[in-house]
Amino acid sequence: MALCGGVGAMALPSELIVHIFSFLSDQDKLRASSVCSRWRECLFYPALWTELKLQIGGSGSSSDETPRLEFLMRKFGSFVRELQLEIAPVEGYLSPLNNDASAQRAEPPRGADNNEPQLSARWRDAMITYLNQVLRVFTSIRNNRNLQRLRLYGDTCVLQQEGLLDSSNLHQIEQGDKKINEIQQLFMEFLSNSRQLRWLSCSFMLGLVTPSSLACLSNPSAETLQHLSLLDHQLGPLISPSELGRLSNLQSIALDFSDLTSELCGLLASPRRTPLHRLSLLLNGAALEFKPLEGIATEDDWKALVRVSTNLRVYIMALEVVSTELLRVLKPSLPLERLHLDSYSTVVTDATLELISHQYNKTLTHFLLLRDDPDFPDLSVNRNEDPLVLLAWRCTKLAALVLHGYTVWSHNLVAISRLRGSSLQVLTVSEESIDFDPDQSMCMEGDPVHNLVKEVSLGLGRVWHPCLDSNLVLSEPTQHFHQEVHAFSMGM
Repeated sequence: MALCGGVGAMALPSELIVHIFSFLSDQDKLRASSVCSRWRECLFYPALWTELKLQIGGSGSSSDETPRLEFLMRKFGSFVRELQLEIAPVEGYLSPLNNDASAQRAEPPRGADNNEPQLSARWRDAMITYLNQVLRVFTSIRNNRNLQRLRLYGDTCVLQQEGLLDSSNLHQIEQGDKKINEIQQLFMEFLSNSRQLRWLSCSFMLGLVTPSSLACLSNPSAETLQHLSLLDHQLGPLISPSELGRLSNLQSIALDFSDLTSELCGLLASPRRTPLHRLSLLLNGAALEFKPLEGIATEDDWKALVRVSTNLRVYIMALEVVSTELLRVLKPSLPLERLHLDSYSTVVTDATLELISHQYNKTLTHFLLLRDDPDFPDLSVNRNEDPLVLLAWRCTKLAALVLHGYTVWSHNLVAISRLRGSSLQVLTVSEESIDFDPDQSMCMEGDPVHNLVKEVSLGLGRVWHPCLDSNLVLSEPTQHFHQEVHAFSMGM
C-alpha cells in the first residue's frame, strides 16, 4: 500500500484498518493477526466476527482442531451473532461396534454392562474429543445474549446394522455421564440467557438436547424464534406441544416425522400463530421400530394446516423406508415440494412413484432417488412405461432430478430431458444407472454414450454429461438433510 508523504500502513486509524480487514476471509484474518500486536488488536474487534463457521472432524481432520476451536470460542464466543459448527467423527470412527482384535482386547470401562456390545477404543477416543469440543462451545456462548443464529450438526450418532446407537452408549466413556449432564445444563443455560434468537438448529448432536431443553428458552427468544430444528436419533419427541405453543412466530420447523403428531399439527394450524412456510421431515426406517408412526398427522390434519398456512411447502427425506410405510405418510393434501428417497438396500416400487407423480404434480420441484447397492433394479414394468418419465411429464414444476442405484434406460432419459427442457435445472444421473437398449443401439450410428449426451443436452438446452463418480451423487444422508433444511428454510 503506497501512502503520501511516506506514511506507513501502521499510521492508519484503527477504524480504517478494521474496515479493510472486513473484506478478508476468517482464515486470512487469523493469519493477519500474527503480523503485529496492532493488527491483532484490530482483527479481534467484535464487528469483524459477527459470523463464525467451523467444521471439526471428518476425513480432513487434524490434531490441532481442538486448540483452534478453544481459541476461537474464547475470543468470539461471548459476542458472535451467528455460529455454525459441524462436528464429524474422524475417518475410521464410523463403526463403533468394532469387532477387530484390538477392540476385543480393549478393557471395558468400569461399571459397564458385560452383556452389551463394547465400543471400540478408537470410537471412545473420538467421543471424548467430541464431548470436550461441545463443552468448550457452550462454555463460551452460555452468556451470549447477542446470538441470533445457532446451527449445530454432529455426525457422531450412526445407525448400525446391530441397532440404534445413541447417547445411552456414552456411559461407557470415562466421566461420560458427567460431561453429558454438564453439556445439557450449559445448553439450557444458553437458551435461558438468549434474548434475540431467530434460528436454532441442533441436528444429531449426541447427548445435547433433551425433551425438557426447550422449556428453558427465554420468553424474548420464544417471541423472536423463526426457525427450529431439533433432530436426534434418541427415543421420544424433543418438541412438546406445550413448548411449541410458546413459539407463536415460527415460520420454519424441522423434526422427525414420527414426532409430527395430530396434536402437534393441530397446534401449527392455529389461526393465532404466524403461518408456517417451511416444514422439513426426516423419516428414518431404521428408527421406526423405536418410534412408530402411531398418532401422526392425518389427512384432515394436513388439510387444516394448509388452510391456515397457504404458502406451506414440505421437504421429506426418507431413509431406508419400505413402500408400505411411505404410503402411510404421503397424504394427498401434504404440499410436498422436495422428496429425497435414500437407502442401502430397500427398493422403491413403481407404484410408489406413480402415487408421487399423481399426488404432487402441482408442487414437487426436487426429487432424489438414491440407492447404495450393487444391484440396480429396473423401475419400469416395461421399457416404454418408465415411472420417472411419467413423473417428469406430470410434475410440471420439477426443477431437480437426481438418480443413482436404479436402472434408467437411455431413451427414457432423453424423454425426461425433452419433457422438462431447460426448466429442469438439475439432472444428475450416475453413469452406472444408465442402460442402453441393444435393439435401439443397432439402429443408431456412433457411440451410444455420445449419442445420449448429445440428445439429453439438446433436450435441456445446455451441455449435459452423466456423473462418472457415484460418490459425487451419494452423500451422508443426515448431513445432506441438515444442509438442505438450511437452504430450504432460507428460501422463505
